[in-house]
Amino acid sequence: MAPLSESTVQCHGVSAEIFEQGSGRPVVFLHSGDGLVHCAPLIEGLSHSARVLAPSHPGFGHTALPSAFRYVDDLAYFHLDLLDQLGLDDIVLVGASFGGWIAQEMAIRSTARIGHLVLIDALGVRLSADETAVEIADLFALHPDEVARRSWVQPQRWARNATQMSDDELLVAARNRESLSLFGWMPYMVNPLLRRWLHRIDVPTLVLWGEADQIASAEYGRACAAAIPGAVFQLIAGAAHYPGVEQPAAVASEIVRFAGLPACVPASTAALAGAQAQASL
Repeated sequence: MAPLSESTVQCHGVSAEIFEQGSGRPVVFLHSGDGLVHCAPLIEGLSHSARVLAPSHPGFGHTALPSAFRYVDDLAYFHLDLLDQLGLDDIVLVGASFGGWIAQEMAIRSTARIGHLVLIDALGVRLSADETAVEIADLFALHPDEVARRSWVQPQRWARNATQMSDDELLVAARNRESLSLFGWMPYMVNPLLRRWLHRIDVPTLVLWGEADQIASAEYGRACAAAIPGAVFQLIAGAAHYPGVEQPAAVASEIVRFAGLPACVPASTAALAGAQAQASL
């Protein structure tokens, strides 16, 4: 298995970083608002069955933020342009949390290059007509310890200690937080019009959800799945808001099965996940 590689591409004036591993049918992974931290085990697991590409959203990681970008729409169009530029077809588009919001915005615009869609604890949809209803926990207002408690089954395992992070890791974490605030501040973490257009998603869709998620509950996830024609909803045991981090082997297996990828995820993936649990890209 080839190691994870990193490259930089120019897409309509934006210099974007992309991490890549494996070969075969392309799987494009759109990361959460925390960036690609802790995502190496999931990418590794999927790379045994596919060519996995994990780009950083504009403003996240080391990818530049264009001054004109303000809305998640901008990120959706950027990633659609990136698919065109890279010439990727029949992709499996996987979006986690904030990345799941972007993936939905992409799919309602065009599925020309998308063969399967996988949403993992995806944000972005407002379900209630009551704009004051709290459907997604406020990541900016809650104390960090409370955010961690709601996000993880084992918060103490995944919490990042700033005193042990490199200068570059601190810079990336700050950029991710700033950009997440820019794109998700108001209205908070939703596009109020998104639900109206989910019927336009015309590819097989799998919605995976951590059964212990307290950022956006399983009930929220189930309702979001019901709004997408033919979508399949599946709970992931032993995970909260980040199943791809807490249960990478289980998530990889579900994606491989659903998308009909070669079933080459090795039994050692679970051990690999434990060994790389603290890995960042």
